[in-house]
Amino acid sequence: MKKIRFNEREVLVFRQFSRKNYALFSCLGKVVLIGTLSVMTLTYAKADGMSTHTDVPDTVSLSGTKTVVLDELKVTSSRAPLTLLQSAKIVAVITRDDIHRAAVTTVNDVLKLATGVDVRQRGGFGVQTDISINGGTFDQITILLNGICVSNPQTGHNAADFPVGLNDIERIEVLEGANAAVFGSNAFSGAINIVTRNPIDNNCKTLLKANLEGGSYGTVGAGLGIESLYKGTARHASAGFSRSDGGIEHSDFQKGRLFYATRWHTTNTDIHLQLGANVQSFGASTFYSSKFNNQFEHNEHVVASLSATVKDVLRGLDIKPVLYFNHFSDHYQLIRGQEGADNGENYHRLNIVGASISLNYSWAMGETAIGADVTQERILSTAYGRLLPENKWRDIENSDRKYDHKGGRTNNSFFAEHNVLLDRWTFSAGLLLNRNTGLDGDYRLYPGIDVAFRPTNRWKIFASWNKALRMPTYTDLYISNKVQQGDTNLRPEKNDTYKTGARFSNQRLTATLSAFYSHGTDMIDWVYMSADATKYHAMNIGRLNNMGASVDMTIHFSSKLKAQSSKLKIGYAYIHQNYHTPSPSGGTMGGFIYKSLYALEYLRHKVTATLDMRLWRQLTATTTLRWQQRMNGYHPYFKLDAKVQWNASSYTLYLQADNLTNHRYYDLAGVPQPGLWLMAGANISITP
Repeated sequence: MKKIRFNEREVLVFRQFSRKNYALFSCLGKVVLIGTLSVMTLTYAKADGMSTHTDVPDTVSLSGTKTVVLDELKVTSSRAPLTLLQSAKIVAVITRDDIHRAAVTTVNDVLKLATGVDVRQRGGFGVQTDISINGGTFDQITILLNGICVSNPQTGHNAADFPVGLNDIERIEVLEGANAAVFGSNAFSGAINIVTRNPIDNNCKTLLKANLEGGSYGTVGAGLGIESLYKGTARHASAGFSRSDGGIEHSDFQKGRLFYATRWHTTNTDIHLQLGANVQSFGASTFYSSKFNNQFEHNEHVVASLSATVKDVLRGLDIKPVLYFNHFSDHYQLIRGQEGADNGENYHRLNIVGASISLNYSWAMGETAIGADVTQERILSTAYGRLLPENKWRDIENSDRKYDHKGGRTNNSFFAEHNVLLDRWTFSAGLLLNRNTGLDGDYRLYPGIDVAFRPTNRWKIFASWNKALRMPTYTDLYISNKVQQGDTNLRPEKNDTYKTGARFSNQRLTATLSAFYSHGTDMIDWVYMSADATKYHAMNIGRLNNMGASVDMTIHFSSKLKAQSSKLKIGYAYIHQNYHTPSPSGGTMGGFIYKSLYALEYLRHKVTATLDMRLWRQLTATTTLRWQQRMNGYHPYFKLDAKVQWNASSYTLYLQADNLTNHRYYDLAGVPQPGLWLMAGANISITP
């Protein structure tokens, strides 16, 4: 029998959906006869081809066809489940394809691609990384794994110890600005959500994955993974290991990770269990003080969560309960191998237990979400918290020392959000009622308002105002050693963030222009208070305002948007900062602060340019140029990375170079970054 082949199909754009079961067809504006070739286009729209990039409309790649365009991806930008199209916020999304192409080795490297994100990586492979957004500090962001908070309230230095590898990730969502009403009070300057692959979404029956790589400085790494889907139950498991001598003196490391996720899915119920662990030991060189060049640290992070979504409990009402747990342990030596408090050695063990419940109601007036969250933090330490009676000291494994300090606080939150969804408008208003026992026990309100207007299908204009608060970390409050001194009287940071902008998108060009203003009070920084100071002191430096603008553009060289099409991405961010610190005698700062360690070391300029090229058949090349200028005495620098890879159906071979020009640069004072770092590797995927 003669077969008709459809080699060319037009792009289908589904922009708005009603809640009728025939809405998908009515939006075509055509008569669709079920059973004829008129619906063949839809039968090829497989979920495993979905791209979630905001640079282009969300796409489903069709083999041998043009692209079916969808804009219905749900992102974590609100309490209620809204799509990219509906959301009143602009969400920067780094897709799986972006990660696959880029010359990166860790999640921390990937985040450098986001224009508004500042990544201060102290050593290679992200062994210790400070991540901040829009001129904030590393303690002022919330980091989530599949919507579960994995931030570390001991110190933001350890917040980026992720239990997942690059092959586990489906996308990374970046939200800039205060988002307390959505992510809790500590989402001070932004939030980052890492979303892992889901075999249900990817229509994957069974997939085995393996990767092996090696390169400069004795670096080797390996990983294994499996994804499976059987009778509505999806499983995703992976493990990885890497080690290196390090690119600078005393920066050797060993890292291991495990991750497991299971989803049980029925018509009205979705249950998600995830377990993850990350363990790493590394030479910390001059990471925390330039006066000591042979520091050492061992970190462990365990995360576990169980969540469920029960749909249509009542008509239009969904209920989502969540239980979650984080365990962090940290062993730090100021001088590697030297033990005891007098030598700057400390041990910390932190447990976080939390529970939340949210109710999402879809009705004629829009989408409404209400709920509550309670989180309890408990830390045992050799330095942080109140001193315990000797009979309550706890043994430390593999050490003669004991945990003799204890601290803790409980965070209670109630939230409400309502989203009005109109044909061209989205209005979103949220409110967080928060109480933290680390303060005075009073409840505080943190509101937020977001508005988006879509004059055409290609344009989106948005504006927002949000408030947030950040509690001091345990390091801010309690640390005391030869180079740092905390302060138990620190007040929490507070800010108001205003943001506006516009986004344009068509088949060849996507551009986003935005501007923000953040007014912060009681801001916390580590400072020298005189020219002859020998210790950094934690203190509330007063009022600190960040204001800036950014532009992102993606140019596609082909309107077909195929998986290996060539494209150019360009981004630029500018930030200006001013601050006012009262001196002891009143008035402005004067000479009260001699040197700042973090808050005033923001990026004035950041430029990124990434060129993805398809060279020949399955051979592609990606080149990334990053130029940035940091304030507070840093010299500007540029960095060039490149990656060449061969993409076959079941394997990928690649060669990549980090810092191709072997340029010497600094992200933190006294911590030189590695020179040229070459890596070669292979990824293999097998479908039994």
